[in-house]
Amino acid sequence: MTDAIDSPTQTPAEQDLARLVVSSLNIEDVKAEEIDPQAPLFGDGDLGLDSIDALELALAISKHYGFQLRSDNPENRQIFSSLRALSAHIEEQRTN
Repeated sequence: MTDAIDSPTQTPAEQDLARLVVSSLNIEDVKAEEIDPQAPLFGDGDLGLDSIDALELALAISKHYGFQLRSDNPENRQIFSSLRALSAHIEEQRTN
């Protein structure tokens, strides 16, 4: 059996976040369920997001999940590294 952290299949929380990513960034050529949860979100990843997308996504996350992602957080590169990492950070913040 494969751990969820190593699985290319989205967890329910990752599915919810993937839908938010696609809808908030108006991504038309990728379906939420097709996003690899381990693939990079930015740069050369499947989505090829940029810094403007990061700002829009952070705003959408704050509205949807009820907490703010700070732009001065030194861990942002890791937090936004993949759908899985971002989802894990959201779940961690929601339980605090």
